[in-house]
Amino acid sequence: MSGNWVEIQAADGGTFGAYLARPAKGSGPGLVLLQEIFGVTSDIQAMADMFAEEGYVVAAPDIFWRTEPRLNLRHEGEDMQRAIRLGQGLDDAQAIADIGDVVAALKAMEFCKGGIGVLGHCMGARLAVGAALAGHVDCAAAYYPVGLKRVLKDGDVLPVPTVIHVGTEDLYMGADEVAGLLKRFQDNHEIEIYSYPGAGHAFANPGRDTYVKPASDMAYSRSLAVLRKVIGPWYDLNALWEAHRACEFETRDADETMKTMVAEPYVNHIPTLTGGYGKKLLRQFYANHFIPKNPEDIKGIPISRTVGADRVVNEVILCFTHDIEMDWMLPGVPPTGKYVEIPFVSVIHFRGDKLFNEHIYWDQASVLVQLGLLDPRGLPITGVATAKKVFDPSLPSNELMPNWPESADA
Repeated sequence: MSGNWVEIQAADGGTFGAYLARPAKGSGPGLVLLQEIFGVTSDIQAMADMFAEEGYVVAAPDIFWRTEPRLNLRHEGEDMQRAIRLGQGLDDAQAIADIGDVVAALKAMEFCKGGIGVLGHCMGARLAVGAALAGHVDCAAAYYPVGLKRVLKDGDVLPVPTVIHVGTEDLYMGADEVAGLLKRFQDNHEIEIYSYPGAGHAFANPGRDTYVKPASDMAYSRSLAVLRKVIGPWYDLNALWEAHRACEFETRDADETMKTMVAEPYVNHIPTLTGGYGKKLLRQFYANHFIPKNPEDIKGIPISRTVGADRVVNEVILCFTHDIEMDWMLPGVPPTGKYVEIPFVSVIHFRGDKLFNEHIYWDQASVLVQLGLLDPRGLPITGVATAKKVFDPSLPSNELMPNWPESADA
């Protein structure tokens, strides 16, 4: 863990601990990260470190500090059954007041600059909504809130942008409750409520058996979008992507490319399973099998680019002459000297101002057809027509469907 424990002064006397994580640049907006019922475990501390990488000054307070004898849930292994009982009997009003004290402590820190958000899981999600209702924060994100009706009463109006995430298989928050929330806030575009098919309770905690990565990743981006919109920090992802590309294709420098990325990034070229997971393997890939293995005339003709809170989706027509063995796209295939044009899509994920990962897609069958390495006859594949159809969508469709003419008069 890269953070440290600090003491928070309670307004009514006494102090309590909070795990504090700061961004690498030293300062940023504040984020209160609220624990699951199990306390400020290493999972929660890892989340705090992750959000610090995103640019936030993160405080994860010990919500159970008022219990006697006092629980020490800064480390796993203590009486978790007791923690569950404490969570069920928690004085929500007092806990929300304590969260207000955490917010005050963050605002007093010279390196906490800008607004304050709150993000919570399970019990902490309920309290995050309570903190938003109390006016302590500028925005909120709540993952599978247990006992939400304890703090969100009929007629309550959430005063700040809030996003709520629930798995469709959550045993603690039924479909009727989710449907009620959707209906209640359907006309308030500042309140977003998302359901995740096949995900249950605690789907966003990598340390739990219930973790569902696709749902967790999507919820994370949606939460980050609210935080970025309301409190920042804002990063020019378009410029960051262009800087990364310049290192790959203009200066062609593997070490400079790695400097644009997080400490442990990954790249996955989906069709060929090439790339690298982690700094060591990815640097090996860039230095030996990607940067020096691209044709001199390789270029991308821009088609579209979508920039989100933490991702860029880049669509180009990739053009090149196959005059070098391209380890990453055509491993083991000697140069054919033939020219290729293919649609090429990259999904680039950033963490803060550093590139975290890339998922890259293209139609490998189209490449092989254009190089004369795959005979398209009798197969539902084509060659350069895939690129031409992107340039000109009015070109004929459905020609690979032998029964297409039969439906003309249907």
